[in-house]
Formats: sequence, structure tokens, C-alpha cells
Amino acid sequence: MICTLSVAAVVMCYFCVTSVTTPIKFENTRAEREVAVIKHLVDLRTAEVEYNHQKGSFTASYDTLLMFLKTAPKKEVLKEGSLTDKQLEAGLTETKAVKILNEAKKKALKKNQFESNDALYAYIWENDKDVISNGLAGFRRDTIESNMILSLYKGAYDEKTIDQIVEIPYSNGLRFEIEVNNDYKTSQGIRVPLFEARAPFESYLGDLNKQELVNLIDREKKLEHYTGLKVGDIYAPNNNAGNWE
Repeated sequence: MICTLSVAAVVMCYFCVTSVTTPIKFENTRAEREVAVIKHLVDLRTAEVEYNHQKGSFTASYDTLLMFLKTAPKKEVLKEGSLTDKQLEAGLTETKAVKILNEAKKKALKKNQFESNDALYAYIWENDKDVISNGLAGFRRDTIESNMILSLYKGAYDEKTIDQIVEIPYSNGLRFEIEVNNDYKTSQGIRVPLFEARAPFESYLGDLNKQELVNLIDREKKLEHYTGLKVGDIYAPNNNAGNWE
């Protein structure tokens, strides 16, 4: 009888301890995994925003997005010098300054050949009347084309690893769910392309405690939250925010 009671006590202690440690372990693992999932969602958002910037719409195609990252150039403006408060107060804007520079470069190139862009700028800074009169000596703006992946991700990915941004970490190869709504219009009739990328809880937590996963999903549903992590919204503009932000 004593032996039976001892076994029962041990079993009860085991279940008591498990009832406390299991939720804690689940939440700790969830938090760890969601750091990786969020990083991929942010990287995916970066790609979609750049695609929309260049194409005027988002894409729900993994292949199209990845091909864009691997082949499209990233246009960047190299800046040297800035406008002073006095110039701005006089009505000189960045756009006007660039226009003056471009006109000066066109005129200079018609008259001379220059061994480099540096030599061209040095010439117009010293000789072009409009550049000098507007105080633009030392002011320079050049548009260059650089590698898209390197420019967006600063070495975090290359052409061999960039495919990872569409894959959900800890999901055994599942991809993010992507939807787009390129025809959304505001109440003023302005077209605003929208996109949404999602990772359901089941995709990256499916191998953990099943009851804890069910409890998590049930809690989020009751709060009318998406049951997982996502960025963007295809029903209303939200500046492509993540639901964790």
C-alpha cells in the first residue's frame, strides 16, 4: 500500500512539474524561433518594397522576386556636398541644384573630353557660371548601378543563399504565404499596391508540444489576431508593418 502511494506521489509530482515547465519551454522556444522568422519576413519585405519601387507593383511569385534580386541593378545616388540654409532660403532645392549640374555637365562634354567623372566635376566647379553663381562648387550627385543583393542586404546573402528569404525558418522548407493586392484604391481614388507575407504558427512551431500550440492558436483567435507572424496587409495600407511591431 505504501509502495503504491509512493508511486502515485511521484507520478503526481511529475505531472505538476510538467504542467509548469512545458508552457515555459514552449514559449522560450517560440521566442527563439520567432527571432529568425521575423528576420526573414523583414528581408522579404525589403525585397518586395524595392520591387514595387522599380516596377510599380508587388509580386506574389517567388521566382519573379528572386530573379529580380539576382539580376536587376540597384540604382543609388552618391552624394557629395549639401545645400546651405542660405541657399535653401533663396529657393534653391536639391532638384534645382541637380538640374543645374546636369546642364553644366552637358555643356562641358560638348566642348571637352574628360578622363574621369572627377575631372568633369572639377572643370564645371571652376568654370561654369551657373554652378559658381549658385554656390554649387563641391556639390555632386551621381546615380550609379550596384549589385541588388549586396546593396539591400550588406553581405548577409549572396546569389547562392538569397533563396532563403522566402523560406520559413524551422519549417522544413515551407515558404512564406505571399498575397498581393495591386489594385487597392484609397477613398480618394489613389491606387496603393499592397502585399502581405505570412508564416502560420503551425509552420515553425508544428514540431513542439501540440496542446501548447493549440492553446496559442486559440488565444490569438479569440483576440482576433492572425495566428502567426506576418508583414503587410492586403486589405488596408499599414506601411507594410509586421504584426509584432
